Amino acid sequence: MNIAAIKTYPINLKNGGVQLVVKVETDTEIHGWGCSGLSGRELAVVGAIDHFRGFLIGRDTRQIGALWQEMYRGQYFEGGRVLTAAISAIDIALYDIKGKALGVPVYELLGGKQRDYVECFASVRFTTKEELLNYSKICVAKGWKVLRLAPAEFESQDNKTRFEPRESIAKLSKWITELRNEVGPGIVIGVDYHTRLNAAETYSFMKRMPPGTIDFLEEPIRDENPEAYQALRAMIDVPFAIGEEFSSKWQFKPFLENDIAQYARIDVCNVGGITESMKVASMAETHYVDLMPHNPLGPICTAASIHMAAACPNFSYLEEVNTPAQFMGTNAPDFYPIQPKLEGNRYRVPDTPGLGVEFNEALALEQDFQLVDIPRLRKDDGSLTNW
Repeated sequence: MNIAAIKTYPINLKNGGVQLVVKVETDTEIHGWGCSGLSGRELAVVGAIDHFRGFLIGRDTRQIGALWQEMYRGQYFEGGRVLTAAISAIDIALYDIKGKALGVPVYELLGGKQRDYVECFASVRFTTKEELLNYSKICVAKGWKVLRLAPAEFESQDNKTRFEPRESIAKLSKWITELRNEVGPGIVIGVDYHTRLNAAETYSFMKRMPPGTIDFLEEPIRDENPEAYQALRAMIDVPFAIGEEFSSKWQFKPFLENDIAQYARIDVCNVGGITESMKVASMAETHYVDLMPHNPLGPICTAASIHMAAACPNFSYLEEVNTPAQFMGTNAPDFYPIQPKLEGNRYRVPDTPGLGVEFNEALALEQDFQLVDIPRLRKDDGSLTNW
């Protein structure tokens, strides 16, 4: 069974989000679906796939590992987030094809399932203290045991592009301390600062809260410099969740080998697909680090992450943005007539062939795609800071 066509579908969701869906067709009736994770740069990934298409058409779909190596190393300039996002989408689609061809779920290609359910954490995005407390309490009342807080307090201002770190940490440290008192000690609480802080600000943020207030801190600073993170690791005694922007096992290597990351925030649609994800998972296992996959992209990413999590011994929680308190609409049922379904705060590991996702190709063809860029935040002095 050979690759006959590779088609790209950048789509706009009703919630304002964007997804890049990739279809790999074969010379049989079987096809596979994949998804890229490089949000905001979808057309760059489409361009990379255009390059890959030239040598992938006609190739054997069963040779997933060999095709991965050729896509990654088949040019002088290996790797980088654009190329690995393209590789991810194609790689995931090839696993979908192979599972369908053999009549088995994708996790059977990865050694078989090690769990019946994939537990999730609720991604709680809020702009005010009232939203934080209200959304969190709704999730807890519905049985969610893990809250990952995604603060966007700057959006409650008139100027939604203004971000001052010291103002932010003064507010959030008080709000999160109050949240802990409200929900009690039995709920796991994490905070994602989305790389908006520097090391000194991160230390100040943590020192303003009583011990035990939060259970993990996600990516407070940028990740290009592992040594900077290692210095921060020595200052802070809360586990770090790192890796959603990583595009290879090599980026994970120093964070795992130097005990910087205690949770691996692997994104199957960014890191290089299922092939590379399983290698990172094995590396993490040797350091007793669990996976906490990044998953804001929609049903294809969710499905691929479920199969990866099912096959790995070292897994904690999968990110879920469509919670009882906030439905983000990333599952876009009009685009995905078949997709994973939440059962409370977890997904049942499926027994259907392939990934278990289908995409409405006809609807995508009707749409005129519009570019969407991420917001840009600035400090009061006019300088850019991370979103």
